[in-house]
Amino acid sequence: MIDGIARFVTVVGELPPESTQQAAGYPSLFLLVALGALVPVVPTGAIVSSAAVVAFHQTSPLSLLFVFLVSASAACLGDAALYWLGRRGVHSDKGSRWLAALERRVTPEHLAHARERLDTHQVSVLVLSRLVPAGRIPVMLACLLAEMPLRRFVRGDVAACLVWAATYQLIGILGGSLFPEPWQGVVAAVGLTVLVSAVPALWRRVRGTRSGASGGAGPGPGAGPGSSTGVPEGPGGSRHEHP
Repeated sequence: MIDGIARFVTVVGELPPESTQQAAGYPSLFLLVALGALVPVVPTGAIVSSAAVVAFHQTSPLSLLFVFLVSASAACLGDAALYWLGRRGVHSDKGSRWLAALERRVTPEHLAHARERLDTHQVSVLVLSRLVPAGRIPVMLACLLAEMPLRRFVRGDVAACLVWAATYQLIGILGGSLFPEPWQGVVAAVGLTVLVSAVPALWRRVRGTRSGASGGAGPGPGAGPGSSTGVPEGPGGSRHEHP
């Protein structure tokens, strides 16, 4: 028995750091992304980009593929869980705290805009809602109020999560390719992710400033960069969802 324990300790001691990182990293990535999809306060886009940087610097040719599959599946699972919890509130006379939390994050104007676009462009709206900051929750709420079945929502959300994971993984690969050290690439990837998240809000402020300077009214409901894609946006940054 002592010999067996000694061999086990020897094998563990000989494991390369890369194997140890993968053993701990993939489950952690899955849990963080799923949690971020269920409770939209975790910056899941930055997490995926950072994981892609680390995978880019590893020797295993499948590391990036695993990061992509883990991220997409975790995001889809988190979305499905949140949608299922929201449906329980829609079909209950008393509602639910999950549905109430979604409704608090969406203005009536953005909800109306999302429902209008959802009627004609269901899959494309779901895909864009995951790419545009603060776009996922209004579209999900519109799907809930339209009583879209869970299975139908998941079918559209699978494509959305695949595109989302690929986008933020490409950001991580870009950051990893620019610097020789993984930590440098992680910093660059997180910076790019924050920049991508901040651009829509900055653009809305610029448009609002120009409209005010010209003496006209501010942007109407659904105005802003998301209006051209059919994805509603968060109001002025007061309700922000990480990508």
